Amino acid sequence: MRLLGLIGGTSWHSTIAYYRLINEAVGKVIGEESNPELLIHSINIALMRGQDRDKIRAKYLEVARGLENEGAKALVICANTPHMVYEHVQPQIGIPILHIADATGQEAARLGLKKLGLLGNQPTMTGSFIPGPLREKYGIETLIPEARWLSQAHDYVSRELTQGKFTAEAREFFIRQIGMLQERGADGIILGCTELPLLIRPEEVDIPALATTDLHARMAADFILGDET
Repeated sequence: MRLLGLIGGTSWHSTIAYYRLINEAVGKVIGEESNPELLIHSINIALMRGQDRDKIRAKYLEVARGLENEGAKALVICANTPHMVYEHVQPQIGIPILHIADATGQEAARLGLKKLGLLGNQPTMTGSFIPGPLREKYGIETLIPEARWLSQAHDYVSRELTQGKFTAEAREFFIRQIGMLQERGADGIILGCTELPLLIRPEEVDIPALATTDLHARMAADFILGDET
């Protein structure tokens, strides 16, 4: 098995989900009597809340280099939003970062989806680090909620979900957003906040819902086992 480095902490709830999912997926192959070795560096989420992009990029580069020096053969960033650092960090290290957009794009392509609604916090929905690779590598268009809903979506994510609070109000809000995105032509939905699949399970909506956490963790397990494509 190949040694994988995990950069977590944003939030620690999502890091736990990644750790569990990766171990479960690998365990199905190697047996429950064993588990993969993993390197984990958990970042203080206050760094992300400060929104100083230079500090965020510098920290992720420092951590990535540290995990590489410790022997990691690839890295996984255990959340959606921190993938904003990918273009800065990847060229400056010698091992691959397994990108969450690739995990999502591969599954969308397998399902034949062409237009995906994207839900998450504001940087994830309005940034290019997920829509860009989906468009350029997989020919997939993304839609986001109307501008009047973006700040409310962001608040639910940052003030509740990343702090382990999963309320009925938040669930109803995001289910309404899924319906509106579907009405605008989305043939699938990206649950683009690591905690969103903890709030809404894909089987609870009547449209394909891609849980980025699950897909990314599966990609991580495939890498560990040497089965990645």
